[in-house]
Amino acid sequence: MFGSKRHREDRRYYLLPGMGRSNKRHRRRVHLAAILFGVFIAAIFGCLLYFLDRL
Repeated sequence: MFGSKRHREDRRYYLLPGMGRSNKRHRRRVHLAAILFGVFIAAIFGCLLYFLDRL
């Protein structure tokens, strides 16, 4: 009544053992790593195109 309401969707996420909160944290970490890696590769590719265009 006075506390914060828990989201039902958080509890409905559970499908099999090992797919609880730890899996969400792992997926979030992998997602962040993939985004950072993509930005890094895009920056390298952009620099490569820039320097090739200056030749």
